[in-house]
Amino acid sequence: MNNSTSAPLLRVENLVKHFSIQKSFFRRDTAVVHAVDGLNFELAAGETMALVGESGCGKSTVGRLVLRLLEASSGKVWFDGEDLMSLSPAQMRGRRRELQMIFQDPYSSLNPRMTVEQTLTEPLALHGLARGRHRERAAELLDLVGLAPQYLQRYPHEFSGGQRQRIGIARALAVEPRLIVCDEPVSALDVSIQAQVVNLLQDLQRRLGLSYIFIAHDLAVVKHIASHVAVMYLGQMVEYADKKSLFAQPRHPYTQALLSAIPLPEPGLQRHRILLQGDVPNPINPPSGCRFRTRCPHARARCAEEVPALTLEDGHSVACHFWKEIAVPAALLPDANLLPPNLRLHKLQAAFQPGGVAAANVKIYPKTITEQQQKRASE
Repeated sequence: MNNSTSAPLLRVENLVKHFSIQKSFFRRDTAVVHAVDGLNFELAAGETMALVGESGCGKSTVGRLVLRLLEASSGKVWFDGEDLMSLSPAQMRGRRRELQMIFQDPYSSLNPRMTVEQTLTEPLALHGLARGRHRERAAELLDLVGLAPQYLQRYPHEFSGGQRQRIGIARALAVEPRLIVCDEPVSALDVSIQAQVVNLLQDLQRRLGLSYIFIAHDLAVVKHIASHVAVMYLGQMVEYADKKSLFAQPRHPYTQALLSAIPLPEPGLQRHRILLQGDVPNPINPPSGCRFRTRCPHARARCAEEVPALTLEDGHSVACHFWKEIAVPAALLPDANLLPPNLRLHKLQAAFQPGGVAAANVKIYPKTITEQQQKRASE
């Protein structure tokens, strides 16, 4: 599902993971959790693919399956042309240098009994890197993520949440990876710290040519960092597209509901909120046909009888029988440019720009709607 002409760095084919929770007397599975069912996607070098969806949809499981931290029930994961599922444990350990992970909780993912220097030099020792200069390399890594070398002898409890997450990022970068799975790396942080960490990840991507699988449920963060977005529901992918296409024209009803839940930062804007009825079905016994049909306002008889295929049209993939008949609500993504100018808000924003109070005293004349539309069209 990647339109690039070059070979993708990562390719996932029919990835499946079922967790057995009950066995019969003959040790056969009688009840399984359908965590991931038939996922397919590609990721090019230097790009970021975001995996979004509600809690429990299988996002984090996909990240662990890609890195083989969990063994898949079936499917293939190709990294740089090599099938990771066919590698022996010894071969996989050699590959792990190129595949790293940033965990959600920046505190529990760090060993509280190890200093920052020990945390950063352990992967160097395991992979035989920077021999004889481990301390210097650890200081370089801290500088790379915006922390001072004096922190090397400190322990995790002596840092704030944002600083601990920077240490987790430095640990992932220690072995010079090519792909990093970011498992909700900012969800446990304050909003201001989230912006710092996301900007750091983008800066590192530009400087080092990294590829990210960015797992999140905050679509505002995803819009800022991702190049492509995959939407998951109950273990299956329901929509996949580049960021601009998905946010401008979401085709699946579930994606439309997710986008309608994004808070609006502009006072006065009104959004058509799509409220889904009921709860997510039990993954042990998922619904027949389309798994979203029990909560979909557009469900019909066909949805219960036939599983919708993920079909590609104009570079945009969607798994819905009737997506062409579902109109995107006009107020789903309201345009702030169509509002009259908020002079008080503009003055407040101008006060924090270079020029300070002087800039805030400059009169602001509203642009016409036609000028705004021409500007967006040229972009």
